[in-house]
Amino acid sequence: MIYLDHAATTPLDVEVLEKMTPYLTEIYGNPSSQHSFGQRAANAVLSARDKIAEIMGVPSGSLYFTSGGTEAGNTALKGVCAANRGRGRHIVLSAIEHPALLSSAEDMKKYGYEVTYVKPSGNGAVSAADVAAAIRPDTVFVGVMAANNETGVIQPIKDIYEVCKERGVFCYCDCVQTAGVLDFGQFPADGIGFAAHKFYGPKGFGGLYVRGNCKFERLLSGGSQEKGLRGGTTYVAGAVGCAYALERAVKCAEENNKKVAELRDRFVESVLASIDGVHLNGDKVNRLPSNANLSFDGCEGEQIAFALDLKGIAVSTGSACSSGAVTASHVLTAMGLPDERIKSAVRFTFGKNNTMEEVEETVDALKEIVMRIRG
Repeated sequence: MIYLDHAATTPLDVEVLEKMTPYLTEIYGNPSSQHSFGQRAANAVLSARDKIAEIMGVPSGSLYFTSGGTEAGNTALKGVCAANRGRGRHIVLSAIEHPALLSSAEDMKKYGYEVTYVKPSGNGAVSAADVAAAIRPDTVFVGVMAANNETGVIQPIKDIYEVCKERGVFCYCDCVQTAGVLDFGQFPADGIGFAAHKFYGPKGFGGLYVRGNCKFERLLSGGSQEKGLRGGTTYVAGAVGCAYALERAVKCAEENNKKVAELRDRFVESVLASIDGVHLNGDKVNRLPSNANLSFDGCEGEQIAFALDLKGIAVSTGSACSSGAVTASHVLTAMGLPDERIKSAVRFTFGKNNTMEEVEETVDALKEIVMRIRG
């Protein structure tokens, strides 16, 4: 099996699982309990929070644990809007945001909020000038992701954050695709979300940073966990695994990024050289090292993905959270690509465990599949 869908999820590192196991089998106390079983678990959560906050360069008291990136984005958008509803009811999002944020904004329309969507240029990047033009006096929330999950294009967050800071508007950055790959410092924001399973950590665990002086309200009631802002028993093993996985990812980021980029570049070069009518979607340089989003003339992306799966090669046609939905990619549509190019797009995302042999096998399989579909 060749796995080329690392933007959807990554395999759990064995070493991370080993760190988590004691908190699933031996140190199983509820961290909210006062006895020694609970306090041992609570100390592990405290250490994990401190480690993640240190890596992010933020105060640990401003870091809240969540079930992943979707909950982080929902909490940020809805929580900030609820806390600032007296100021205004306007939201600005990039048109290429993850469905978690786009759907959250749609939910807020039911409560009288208006949403402005900022489209990217043809290379997949949203400009700070366009975000500035979309902000109104009643804007309370701006959301632009660090790097797009479909194209891998990195967004100019520093410039966008400066615009938001000047206007006094909360700026949220979805760092799900960049955490453990690029330095958090490249993406300054009032709110940052991430998910552990994107950097070889456990599924079902993530985090949300909210700058200390920013107001937001909770979504989950029922307990005093996370300073009363997120009720529910803390996933201790998840916290431990997330912290260790992030630490490992950051420590090896330079080495891993170099290897993954070499695999991706060899793949793209080979495909473009051996198959006619192939297009790389998104900026060729300003993208994550793992991502290659390609369109194949005369084919449908779903056909290619299905045929590759039959050969034991896993790829995607877009966001994993949109799988099963037979709709055109909202990201490629927002970029203004032609319909045929959108329908024929396939996302290949490489990971640290892939090899050059797998690249060659995938290219050979693609040549055969595309020729058969076109033939």
